[in-house]
This record gives sequence, C-alpha cells and structure tokens, in this order.
Amino acid sequence: MSRAMIPSQQKLAEKLTILNDRGQGMLTRIYNIKKMLGTTENKPAFLSDKSQEPALKYLVRRFPQIDTKSNALVPVNNIKTEVVKSLSLYYYTFVDIMDFKDHVADLLTTIDACQVYLDITMNFDLCKNYLDLVTTYVSIMILVSKVDDRKTVLALYNVAHEYLHGSGDPSFPRLGQMIIDYENPMKKMSEEFVPHSRVLVPAILSLHDIYSKKTLPAEQMRAMQVLSLLAEPQKISTVPATTTIQCEYLSQDTLERWIIFGLMLCHQYLQEAKAWDLWKTALQSGYIVQLCRDEILHIHSYIVNFFESLKGQTSMSKRVKEVNDLQHQALQTSPALHRERRKFLRTALKELTLIYTDQPGLLGPKALFVLQGLSMAQNEVHWLLRHFQNPPGRRHNVKMNQEDFVDRQIPELLFYIEELKILVKKYAQVMQRYYVAYLAGYDAVLLNQLIQNLNMCPEDESVILSSFSTSISALTVKQVEDNEMFDFRGLRLDWFRLQAYTSVNKAGLILKDHQDLAKHLNTIIFHTKMVDYLDEVLNEVSDLSIYCFYTTIFEHQFKQCMEFPAQHRFCVVFPMICGHFMNATHTLCPEERHSIGTTSVQYAHWFLKDMADEVNQVITAICEEQCLLSYKLLPKHSVQFSQKKKPGKEKKKDKDKDKEPEKPGHESARKNRENFTRMDKLHMALTELCYAINHSAVIQVWEHGFVPREFFHQQLETRFNKMFTFKDVFKDKALVGMMMYNPDTNEIAKPSELLCSVKAIMSVLQSIENYVHIDIARVFNNVLPQQTQPLDSFSGEKTITANYTNWYLEVFLRRVTCNIGQIVYSPSQKAFVSLQQDGAQVPFAAEEYADLTELKALAELIGPYGMKYMGEKLMFHIANQVQELQKLVVSNREILNQLRTSFDKPDVMRDLFRKLVNVDSVLLRMTIIGVLLSFRSLAQEALHDVLEDRVPFLMASVKDIHHFVPKSKDSMMVSELASSAGLPCSIDPILVQVLRQQKNEHTESEYDIACLLMVFVAVSIPKLARSDASFFKASVEGHLNNTHCLAKAINQLAGALFYLHGPGDTEQRLQEFLALASSSLLRLGQESEKEAVKNRESVYLLLDKIVQESPFLTMDLLESCFPYALLRNAYHSVYKHASET
Repeated sequence: MSRAMIPSQQKLAEKLTILNDRGQGMLTRIYNIKKMLGTTENKPAFLSDKSQEPALKYLVRRFPQIDTKSNALVPVNNIKTEVVKSLSLYYYTFVDIMDFKDHVADLLTTIDACQVYLDITMNFDLCKNYLDLVTTYVSIMILVSKVDDRKTVLALYNVAHEYLHGSGDPSFPRLGQMIIDYENPMKKMSEEFVPHSRVLVPAILSLHDIYSKKTLPAEQMRAMQVLSLLAEPQKISTVPATTTIQCEYLSQDTLERWIIFGLMLCHQYLQEAKAWDLWKTALQSGYIVQLCRDEILHIHSYIVNFFESLKGQTSMSKRVKEVNDLQHQALQTSPALHRERRKFLRTALKELTLIYTDQPGLLGPKALFVLQGLSMAQNEVHWLLRHFQNPPGRRHNVKMNQEDFVDRQIPELLFYIEELKILVKKYAQVMQRYYVAYLAGYDAVLLNQLIQNLNMCPEDESVILSSFSTSISALTVKQVEDNEMFDFRGLRLDWFRLQAYTSVNKAGLILKDHQDLAKHLNTIIFHTKMVDYLDEVLNEVSDLSIYCFYTTIFEHQFKQCMEFPAQHRFCVVFPMICGHFMNATHTLCPEERHSIGTTSVQYAHWFLKDMADEVNQVITAICEEQCLLSYKLLPKHSVQFSQKKKPGKEKKKDKDKDKEPEKPGHESARKNRENFTRMDKLHMALTELCYAINHSAVIQVWEHGFVPREFFHQQLETRFNKMFTFKDVFKDKALVGMMMYNPDTNEIAKPSELLCSVKAIMSVLQSIENYVHIDIARVFNNVLPQQTQPLDSFSGEKTITANYTNWYLEVFLRRVTCNIGQIVYSPSQKAFVSLQQDGAQVPFAAEEYADLTELKALAELIGPYGMKYMGEKLMFHIANQVQELQKLVVSNREILNQLRTSFDKPDVMRDLFRKLVNVDSVLLRMTIIGVLLSFRSLAQEALHDVLEDRVPFLMASVKDIHHFVPKSKDSMMVSELASSAGLPCSIDPILVQVLRQQKNEHTESEYDIACLLMVFVAVSIPKLARSDASFFKASVEGHLNNTHCLAKAINQLAGALFYLHGPGDTEQRLQEFLALASSSLLRLGQESEKEAVKNRESVYLLLDKIVQESPFLTMDLLESCFPYALLRNAYHSVYKHASET
C-alpha cells in the first residue's frame, strides 16, 4: 500500500533553490565545452588528427551502440590514456547534466502531483524559481544539442575507458540514449511537459499584467511619467503604491524567456487569448533570445523549425505563418522601439541621479524607482548587444537601419547605471534606517492584523507567520546606528517554504484565498532585502558582465566614446564595467575564474591607459597653442610693431601686402560667444576628460584596485618628459620656442626661447589642478630634475643638459675657435660677439646664444647639476689640450730650460727662441683653453645670478663658508661647493679633478713640465704681435683672435697645475712667468722689422689682462717688470685707433 504524499515533506523550496543554482553551473560548464570544441586551437589535438579520422567517423556512425573490438578503433587504443585524461571533464559534465535532468524531472513530477498553484503576484518566490528552473533546463538541453562533436567526445571517452579499465563507463548507455533523444530538444521536451502544463501554463499566464507594463513604448512612458520622482511632488516622500513590488524590477529579458520557452513547451495553449497576447508581444520585442552569455537563438527561425517538426499535429501550419509574420514585425519595429527606449532611459536615469545626489534621503521611500530604472536600462543594454552582434539573415528582405544599433550615447546610459549603483552603496545606511523603521513600525503592525483576520490557520503555518511578526517587530534604528549585521535569509526561506505549503491542493491554509496576506509578505521580503541583501539585488538589476563575452562591441563602444567629445566624461564607465566581469563566474566552473579575471584586468588597464593618453594629447595640444602665444610675446617680435612706415604713396598691392600684423591678445577678442575657437574646444575636451579621470578614486577589478588619477599622473609625467625631447609630441615646426635640436644641421633653439616655452607648458600643467585632484608639483619634481642629468631615466634618451652641452662644446665653441676674427669674447658685454667683416653678412649671431641672458636661461633650465655636467665636459676638452701642450713642452724641454734662466739676456733669448718649434700650436691651444674658460666663467656667472635670485639664503651661507674657510688641502672641497653655486674660485676644482685623472705619459716630473709650459707661453707671447687678428678691438674690449682669453688660461692652468704637482708655489711660478713675458715683450721695442711689431700695443695689453685676471699677481709686481707708461700708451693707441675708424 503506497503512502500518501505529504506536500510539506517534499521540500519544494529547498529543491528549487538548489537545482536552480546547479542548473546555472551546468549551463556555464556546457557553454564552455561548446566554446572549447567549437575552435580547432582549443579542442584536444587528437580530435583534429588525420590518423584518428576513420575511428572518429566510425564512432559517430555507430553511436551509441559501439563495438569496441572493431579494427577501426585500433588507433584509439594507442592514445587511450591521453583521451581519458583530456575528455574526462567533458564527459562527466554530460553525466552531471543527465543527473540534473533526472532531478528536474522528479521535482516537476512532484510539483504536478502536489497540484501546486503558481501565480507570480502571490507566491512570487515559488513561481519565479519554478519558471527559472524550466528556462534553465530548456537552455541546457538546447545547448547540449548545439555542441559540436558531442557524440565523438562521449563515444571516444567510453571506448578509451573500456580499453583502460576493461569495461565502459556505466553511465554511457543512458547518456548515449539521452543524446539521441535530444537531437531535436524542443520536440522531446514538449512531449515531456504535457503533464506539467497544468502547473506551467497558469504560472506563465500570471505574467500578463506584469509583462504588459514592461513593453510600453518610450512615448507612452514619457506620457505616464514613468520613473519620474517629480511627477507628483506631494507624494515624493511616500512609498510607491504597488502590491507586486518584487515583480516591478523583474528583467524583461527574463520574462520573455519564461514566456517564449514556456509556451513553446505548451504550444497547445496558444489558442487562449492571454497566452497568445504574451506570445505575440514577446516575439515582437526582438528576434534574438539568450541561452547563456553570448550563446543565442534566432528565436523565430528556431520556433518555425520546431513547429515544422510537429506537422502531424493540427494547426501547425497556421502557427508557422503567425511566427513568420511576428518575425517580420520584430525586424521592422523592434530596433526603433528599443532605440527610443534607450533615449528615454538616458534622461530618466540622469534625472534620478541628480535628485538622489541632492536628496539621498529619497533613496528610502523611492528605492523601487532605482531598481526599476536599473533593470530597464540593463535590459536595453543586453538587447542592444545581442542584436548588434547577431544581425538577421538577408533572406528576410527587411531593410535594417544601422543607426538603430550604433548608439553613440550608450556610454551615458552605462554611466548613469553605475552612478545610481554608487549612490545606493554610498547611502546604504540611509536605506537601512528607513526600512528597519518601516518594517517595525508599519509592516509588523499590518502583518499582525492580517494574521488575526485569518479564520483558521494550521499550527505549522501559524508558527511561521508568528515568527515573521516577532522578527520584524523587534527591529530598531539603533541596530543600524550600532552597525549591527542583519541577516533575514532565514525569514525569506521560511516564506518560500510557506508559499510551497500553502500553494498545493487541499492545503490547510490556501494562499490564493488570502491574497492580501501573500502580497504583504512579498512586500516585507522586499523591505528585508533593502536592509541586508542590497548588493545582491543591485547586481541582479544592473549586472553588465555580459560585456565580457562581447569584447569586440565593448572596444568599439569605448573607441566611439573617445571620438565623440560630448561623451568624453562618461568614458570612465568602461573600466568600471570591467569590475562586473567576475559576476559571470560560477562556483561549479572555477577553472574560468582566472581567464575572466585576467580579461577584466587587461581591459581595465587598456581603457585607463587610453583615457590618460587622450587627456595628455589634449594637454599637449593646449601646450602647443600656449607656446605659440608665448612665442609671439618674445622681445624680438616687438620690432615689427615699433617700426613706423615711411610716408609716401603706396600702390594698392603693397598696401595689401603690408597689412598690420596681428598683435598678441587678438585671439581673445570675440564678437559673440558662438565663435568656438580651437582653444575653447580643447579646454572643453580637457574638462570632460578630467571629469572622467577624477570620478573614481579607486576602481576595483577582480583582486586589483585601479587608480585612474595615478594612470593619468604617470602618463602626464612621461608626456611632459617627452616635451623636452620633442619626439612625436610637437609636430609643428613653427614652434621655435622648443629646443628642436637637429644634430644634422646643428640647429638648436635659444635657451631663453626654450625657457619661455617650458614656462608656458608648466603654467598649463599647473592649471590641471583645477580639473583633477593631482599634485602637479610632484610631476615637476619627477620630470624636471631628469633634465639636469645627461640621460633621462624614463626613456634613456638625451636630455636638455646633454643636447645643450653637446651643442655649446661641439658646435658653438668650435665655431669660435675655428673662425678666427669672426666671433670674439667680449668681457665688457659679457657675451661672445659675432663681428661683421668687409660688409659681409654674419653667418651666425653668437651673442644670441652665448650672452649672460641666454646662459641665465640655460642655468634655469638645467640647474646647478646640468651646469656642473657642462663644466666637467668642458674641462675634459681643456685636459685634452693640456696633454697636447705637455707633449710640445717635452719636445722643446732643453731649450725651455735654457730660456728659463736667461730672461735677463735678450740676445741669448732671441737666439734660443728661434730654436723653439710649434710655437704657433702652443699659442693656438692656449687660446682655445682661454676661450673655453671664458665661456665657463660666463656660465658660472649666469648660474650665480640665477641662484642668487632663487635661493638667496642658501647662497649667503655658501659665500660665508667659501670666504672664511682656512686655506689648506681640505679647502678644495669647499671650492667644489662654491663652484657648484657659480662662485669664482682662484683654483677651479673641476679643472683640478680632470687634470688629476690624466695619466702621466712622460718620464719627466709633472711639476717641471708645468714650469716649462709657463716658460713656453711667456716667451711665445711676442709672436702674437705679428698677426693681424691680434688687434685689440676697443668696442668689445678684446682681441680679434681672442688672445685676451690667454689671461684666463694662464692663471687657471697655473693655479690647477701647481696645486696638483707643486709644493704650493703658484705665486712664485707666475712671478717667473711675468718676468719672462715682460722681458720678451720689452724686446719688441727693439725690433726693427715692421711685421714683428704690427700689433705690439695690442699685445702689451695682454700683460695687463693677465695681472688683472690673476688672484696671485699684483699691479706693483707688474710695474717692477714692465713700465706702466708702455701700457698707458698702448691703451691710448688702440682706443685712438678705434675712434678714428
């Protein structure tokens, strides 16, 4: 005797919950298997192996009755271990699906036996879970039928299993039969569902009123003021009056899948008016239905094929024609309908965002509006992705408007979805307070009244209802304030169970007879979700993880957003959506977590990098404009405005040519605000993009936190750094304010113009702080010091310091030393000056690059470190010249020794001097050293002036230390400090350092060579009088061949060489030099040859310059060696000559 079924013991609620979760896991697994077997590169290699092809064909042909002893299967035996290992996951997924199918069949039969009554407006959880289970089951079986090589995989595994273990897998016979039965899955399932239709059809019909609200066109929504908080201002703080609150935010996609799959299974009921209305509306809404992720059905074609397979049944031909008509209507009307709905939702969600931002307290009573808006927007995004990716076939002869699918404003809609989510999470405690108070103050009271109004209530049901009332009436707002954790999962599961108990036939308490109680309990469940289940509800209505499987469209929409300035501010939503991707994973398919997580991180990184690049491009363009404007303000451009035109008749053509040029500032004059200049557009783009960058402090993606501002910061540093090398940044060659160093033509911008441009760029970058919360000073501190080093640590490229050092030493100073008489160092003008000769045009204006102003600009650009680097490089050039001089000294050593002791014997000295070789080379090399040291002293003075202006207090300390330090060997360290600050030193520490590094290639003492070098120079000076270029030009206070620079060379070299190699007798050695030089020069007075005394007076002045430059010699000492009257007459002569010419 069979025992009667007791509905309360069937655990319908628990089984539905578990099977739905498992069904989603099975759906995910079969989806992955389909994707893996669908591509050659992902499927196991042996399935594509030509040698296995006959065996595989045999397996498919004989499936599922396979003779494992057949010769055709011999190749499989060779790879049986690999087959079992590779295909076990696939095989057991199919086995799990078979088990899932069995459990679903058992549960559906049990529900039929219990005669459960389902109505979405009353037993919401029971009905929703039932319909979800049916839909999931249908999706799984359809996907199974779409898996390529399913027969091959299952049969191959079973054969390999038998070869390996002696017997086939015990599940294979049933599994093989299932695969055969479900070749046409809908036909098989429609037969299975004939007995289940008594439960399924009423559940679907109960969706009618709910679904009709979801399918309203945009015009009707606007007319009804759907989602508008301001439609009824007097009710703005009241809860929406609805008894089906959980149905209000159900996804339209979900409803359509329930309707379409449910009525396909129970197609006999399409004759009913309600069923037909649901069917018609659902099939007109679109032509694509989702199975899982991006696996879809062209639903009309699929239904037609299904109905045609049922041709034996009556009225199927009529149904096929109806479906074809509905398909035609869907193709014609649905794209435009959904486009208009997206437009409506953009404005509606924007309005909600603005109101909730201003008045977050409204999130309590009007939480439903948020969920409805998010659900509708999510549905529209999903619809667009499915239909854009899967266009209809051409055979339908319907012209589709592509503009309906290419939505340039989609980023705005996505942005407001995210913005509403952020607002809800931010003010979650506000909502908790509201709903806790609502549950205790209203819901509990009304529930008690409804319980008391029950005529009769069985004990079990009474206990559950009482526990509901007790649980919610005990709630207080203080629990929220104390951050107490709420957990109403037990209460919700009890209500689910109660629905199952009271929805069966002959229940003690029949739920449909107490609709008020059912609807109020559904409302209570919603209110509890707002307290403890808010994140999950938000994910349900706003999850956009679907983008993970439509990455091509995702990329396209992002690129489109970056190209459309009006959507720039919404581009941040794309990396935010990457944070949704992990919602697509399921615990039953853990192997895909890593790949989906990696995809999400890669896309987030790419989006943020592209956003930062775009902002930097805009900033670069603004910098370019500002540099052009600042370039116009340079002093050299003021000349054209200061020159007055000569009066006289002019032809019209000339008048047109000589129009007054635009003055700086003209660009700011506007006739009206409608004139949108390039700069206006750039600033608008900058504002919008910076809004996006500044929107989120951190974007969480998988287990990573992305900080958009840091991305921007790093890109800005790199871009700012590139602005100094100007590679691929400023392509406009008119930007002469930039360095623009060209090694081929040896062209470079003036330091002052580069400084002007750099300051313009820095002012633009400083203004960015008005748009984004970043520390621009940090950018400057990270980038600008790089330019003081020879190589940039960012990219390893040469910096301003390296390029200018190279240019000044290899180009500029080489021109000075090679073009004798053309470029002269002028101590009075503190500049290198180009001289015009015989009316010829000056090829190169040296003073534009090497005067105090330009070198001060250079010092500002490259700082003390850069100037020190330049000084070191310059000293290496000097050291090379010193080495050559030492070689010349060694070759004339004996004669120089004799000359050293014969300064008081003019005749002997004259004879010995004639025996010296390479005298001109010595003078030339010493002059080169003098020119280099003159440039060095000018650069040091420029650095000193800049530091005095920038760090006056620090400079005062350096001066004190330098002035008061006692003279000893340790004083050189102080001199290094002083030299780095631009202070003049009697002995140059860098020169000492460079000379110390030289290797002694001679057997003679370094000290002796240094002494003889001074002798060589002293006795060679008179030879300068023979040269025309030795003339002293009074206007520049220098000799045409830069002989006056010898003064610096002699003093600095003597100081450094005798500091390094001598006993500290620099003063005595220079006195010796002065005696030899004055003796040699005095001999010029006795020369009778005119050629020898051509520029005697100019050369006399050199002696005065040497003493003036020297920290070791005095004028008294000079007077004792050389009559001052000769110097006075020499000065008189050269200045008189200057005035005459």
